[in-house]
Amino acid sequence: MKIYDAIILGAGASGLMCASNIGKKKSVAVIEVNDKVAKKLKVSGGGKCNITNTRVELDNFDGDKELLDYSLKRYSRDNLLEFLDRNRVELELRKGRYYFCQTSSDEIIDVLKNASKNSEIILNTKIIQVTKENEIFEVITDKDNYTAHNVIVATGGKSFQTLGASEIGLDIAKNFDIKVKEFTPALVGLTVQKEQFWMRELSGLSCYVNIRVEDRLLKEEMLFAHKGISGPAVLSASLYWKKGNISIDFLPEQNIVELQNGSKKLISSVIPLAKRLSKALLNAVGVEDKECRKLSKNDLEQLKKIHDYSFSPAGNFGFTKAEVSRGGVLCEEIDKKSLESKKVKGLYFIGEVVDITGELGGYNFQWAFSSAYVCAKAIK
Repeated sequence: MKIYDAIILGAGASGLMCASNIGKKKSVAVIEVNDKVAKKLKVSGGGKCNITNTRVELDNFDGDKELLDYSLKRYSRDNLLEFLDRNRVELELRKGRYYFCQTSSDEIIDVLKNASKNSEIILNTKIIQVTKENEIFEVITDKDNYTAHNVIVATGGKSFQTLGASEIGLDIAKNFDIKVKEFTPALVGLTVQKEQFWMRELSGLSCYVNIRVEDRLLKEEMLFAHKGISGPAVLSASLYWKKGNISIDFLPEQNIVELQNGSKKLISSVIPLAKRLSKALLNAVGVEDKECRKLSKNDLEQLKKIHDYSFSPAGNFGFTKAEVSRGGVLCEEIDKKSLESKKVKGLYFIGEVVDITGELGGYNFQWAFSSAYVCAKAIK
């Protein structure tokens, strides 16, 4: 039986980037459960894939800062952009900070496929188990068994189960007594309590907000949905929310007290939001929709809650709606300079299967590429 230098489990963003950087002199196999590689890359960002961001800082991630810092410095946003430019992948910048493929995510997928062409890609193959004996790993699948000196687990998280996502990466880690944190949905909409059902009645409306959760402040659009709230600001906020209150500023660039200024207009007409939302907000903070000049001191105090509407979400929309998974192999189990397990020599974990999760905006793909590069160079 052939013994590969390395077997990579998963042909997603991190798996293909790792394969493309290990080097031509190594024998590499990439095992993928789907019939095509990089299916999540394919559908991300409406088919154009938000690859990275103009600002990539440690505080854009939830996870071990030392591990993140090393990987993001070894393979930075600039390194990624240079790689894509060298391979003639044309990008477009949205909202002044989000990098997307200009035409289609197929552009970056084709580049990654070409860069890893020296690897053997094994598709339509489900990974069952990984074992190790006498320094050799055996990867057991539903078709054949494969052996290697090194195994790189790049199986991702639990979201996008329709694209073959599973918990196999955590199962592999647990079989080697490596500590993990169970996956939970992240970058996902939040459901609301009965007191906030008024939000569900605004389904389809959106507005720019600031959301505070724990010590984080997220600034972006929020979308009202039939289950609760969603949109970029909420998805990023969901990464940090576990339980308890969040606070929303519905007018982050205005001052509601100054806006009304004793006007003869109805307060709902003065608030620069959709009329349905303005009226719903007034009702939520307990202020009657009347002429601004007739507002009492108590009314003005209540209006200030529009800048600090605090409530506790009921939960989230679940894995079927989650962009990524929070949790994974604990960072304390992994060598920061190689992504190799501290307990099992030759076993590596990269990308989403590691307990590091980024905010919405290309951060999770950046982590996937950076961790893959670090791992590949350690093996090479």
